[in-house]
Amino acid sequence: MLTVSTVNVNGLRAAAKKGFVEWLGSTKADVVACQEVRAELKELPAGAAAPEGWHVVHAPSVQKGRNGVMLFSRTEPDEVRIGFGEPEFEDSGRYAEIHLPNVVVASLYLPSGDVGTPRQDEKERFMAAFLPYLADLRAKAEAGGREVVVVGDWNIAYDKTDLKNWRGNQKSSGFLPEEREWLGRVFSEAGYVDVQRKLDPEGPGPYTWWSYRGKAFDNDSGWRIDCQIATPGLAERCTSVVVERAESYDQRWSDHAPVTATYSG
Repeated sequence: MLTVSTVNVNGLRAAAKKGFVEWLGSTKADVVACQEVRAELKELPAGAAAPEGWHVVHAPSVQKGRNGVMLFSRTEPDEVRIGFGEPEFEDSGRYAEIHLPNVVVASLYLPSGDVGTPRQDEKERFMAAFLPYLADLRAKAEAGGREVVVVGDWNIAYDKTDLKNWRGNQKSSGFLPEEREWLGRVFSEAGYVDVQRKLDPEGPGPYTWWSYRGKAFDNDSGWRIDCQIATPGLAERCTSVVVERAESYDQRWSDHAPVTATYSG
């Protein structure tokens, strides 16, 4: 049995003050992946930087206060990798992976983009470099007898069932045809499986991110962009995926909710 949880913390210093530390202390997950950490370890409270019972991998960005991914694992990794070999993104705090005895778990924070700006160009460069890496990672893992799950903020809603206002976002970054086509290639060419959609093909949602603006959370007007995307063998063993949505707006410690998946042994 393996339970993996992923959450974009939207700044771990702030999240730690609002309830992340308590959530981490109560989770049954074996691995917790975080994105948008936006802090150095020395800037974090001990309950987030070095929690008892966890091995911590931290990949900060060279741009202070930006990006950053972490992995908390109850088992000490056999191997750790930061970045995926593309020089532009090696120190960007967007990717880290741990190799456990039977599985590779990666924490991904894919660029968010903004149509018509350099941010969208950056997102496209990232996607172009990351797809072949995913294919290579799967092949190497299979050769070593491991499965793979890449979890995190993919910043792409694949289908209209993955966001509430899909009609109004067809020209928005995160739901552009070319972005959705790229994610489709992750499934078709690289051979990965969206475990949420394997268990719940119809949707809509469940959404994982809601804007702080307006009444998005109260109206459940969200996006499903935080995903667990696994190799087929591991996806077959997924027995549940739960979005840990806060009970009320004031109980949120991030604008994203943790997504927790359980895989049978």
